[in-house]
Amino acid sequence: MPVKVYKPTTPARRQTSVVVNKNLSKKRPVKSLVVIKKKKAGRNNKGRITVRHQGGGAKRFIRLIDFKRDKFDIAAKVESLEYDPNRNTNIALVLYADGERQYILAPERLKVGDKIMSSQKKISIKIGNCLCLKNIPTGTTVYNVEMSPGKGGQLARSAGSGLVLMALDNGQAQLKMPSGEIRAVPDQCLATIGLPSNIEFRNIRWGKAGRKRHLGIRPTVRGKVMNPVDHPHGGGEGSNPIGMKHPKTYKGKPAYGVKTRRKNKASNKFIIKSRKKSRK
Repeated sequence: MPVKVYKPTTPARRQTSVVVNKNLSKKRPVKSLVVIKKKKAGRNNKGRITVRHQGGGAKRFIRLIDFKRDKFDIAAKVESLEYDPNRNTNIALVLYADGERQYILAPERLKVGDKIMSSQKKISIKIGNCLCLKNIPTGTTVYNVEMSPGKGGQLARSAGSGLVLMALDNGQAQLKMPSGEIRAVPDQCLATIGLPSNIEFRNIRWGKAGRKRHLGIRPTVRGKVMNPVDHPHGGGEGSNPIGMKHPKTYKGKPAYGVKTRRKNKASNKFIIKSRKKSRK
């Protein structure tokens, strides 16, 4: 999928690029597989902003994605590849042999007409097939990986973020994350072979603020350009420093580099190698 860079016909176009994929279908999504997405704008039931930088955005439907892939041993044919406005990965509409249709996360290099399958047994290791980690050879790139059996895929669902199966040992599968972290999950968890599609998404240049507003993202203002009443970093004449030793959030909590993960978090024992880079 090439990245199209626009000619600088306007100031905004000068910095704009998009991912072009001619294989995506232009048809409307299947009506039975969508629900209405309500607007929240980051506000609670009293109308007060509880999450900043949210609001606006284009109208969209939520596509119901099958993250569990629990229709076992039933072949499915890829009917179309589609754009999903709610995620950066493309989705695929598949038709099972029993007549049911589902949306799944499309892997890179999946084509219309391909046959895929989900199984808890040993099946062929090909792109789009979903099977237990214990039945996948080490060194294979997988995505949409479960953290507990039957819960549905939670890991590696964004564009281009595949995991590498490093080892299988004592009922645990060791997965290498894009961050470098190595984490253990039960080897009975399901994973899909391949890499999430639309890997060029990271190379997009948004070009203008309006494209972010279409996504429902409102402007983010730096604290140091605010008044003291609005932010701990605010105040001063001209381009002043923040006036304190460590950065803070607008509510006064420490930010940037402060560990927020709980020390006694239950899943800490499954982290074999931290993503923290060692200093040389």
